[in-house]
Amino acid sequence: MIKCAGVTVTLGDRNVLDGVDLHVGRGEWVTIVGANGAGKTTLLRYIAGLVASPGELHLDGRPAPSYSRRDRARLVAFVPQAPVIPDGMRVLDYVLLGRTPHIAALAVESRRDVAAVHEVLDRLDLVAFAERVVTTLSGGERQRVLIARALAQGSPIVLLDEPTTALDVGHQQQVLELVDRLRRDHQLTVVTTMHDLTLAGQYAERLVLLDRGEIAVEGPAGDVLTEANLARYYDARVRIINDGGRPIVVPLREPGS
Repeated sequence: MIKCAGVTVTLGDRNVLDGVDLHVGRGEWVTIVGANGAGKTTLLRYIAGLVASPGELHLDGRPAPSYSRRDRARLVAFVPQAPVIPDGMRVLDYVLLGRTPHIAALAVESRRDVAAVHEVLDRLDLVAFAERVVTTLSGGERQRVLIARALAQGSPIVLLDEPTTALDVGHQQQVLELVDRLRRDHQLTVVTTMHDLTLAGQYAERLVLLDRGEIAVEGPAGDVLTEANLARYYDARVRIINDGGRPIVVPLREPGS
């Protein structure tokens, strides 16, 4: 569903991404991990079409440049960490923006569009916030609204940049379970970036660990989230607990602390 080849992105005098090759299959969930500055968000933005590179990108078997903007928006939904939200916009109206690629020019939303929005609001426990102004919500509430807009878009590829930011543990689980259920039910292809390695390992089918703009290691969570890898690429002392094949990452204090 997604094929990147030779992706190199330079900002200033530094290669943020350096020759990255990434393949993501239809219906697969891949999470990109790595220390701060490794290039995680830049890679996600490249797939979303927001960053240029001399590399190649294919989406659903076609070169990405061959899609019109509307067709690409129908194919790919992207949730950034810090989107621009218009002042005074209600939650209902903001989530309804996700239906824009499906609405013809000069037309208005259909009953199907409104129904899709209400279904997502219900699934993300946001019905009570429908008439609230987005900018008045807490960080966690706002994050759920951002994800709701992406899910309302109905795109087969969903890109989520740190989707659990500002969420409490209950809503972290609720959001990730919903994404996983929709992925399975509708064969969505999901690519996320995450700082929480335990959560990443619990939900993604495959992890891709970036280090200084290159893929250092990729594979199932148990192969990527090892004590040796986290020491090498995160400079972290951790203990890995195996939870039915899913690793739990436990930071260790320095001796004598």
